[in-house]
Amino acid sequence: MLDVNIDRARPVPLHDQVAAQIRRAIADGEARPGERLPLARDLAAVLGVNKNTVLRALHILRDEGLLEFRRGRGITVAGTPQRGAVVARARDLLEYARHHGFGRDEVIQIIESLP
Repeated sequence: MLDVNIDRARPVPLHDQVAAQIRRAIADGEARPGERLPLARDLAAVLGVNKNTVLRALHILRDEGLLEFRRGRGITVAGTPQRGAVVARARDLLEYARHHGFGRDEVIQIIESLP
């Protein structure tokens, strides 16, 4: 089981605290790429929070590229915090490009044309 702790006295939302703790566990090697995470309901029970709080944190980490959801196989660690940071930056770039009228394919072409 992951060593995940939350502090209800902190002003940070619980789902962000859970996400940060899992992110830390991945960075520290406590959870390695390919490793399965405990079920959301088990994490929620250990932390004393609602299962939806844990699921929200897990979805954040999936969107960052750190976790992978597989039907029938559960949730596995997909990447490292460094990969998650790159995915976040790529999302920011796409959002910026869309704001300026560029599509995803155009951004990919621009990136591929870089030396």
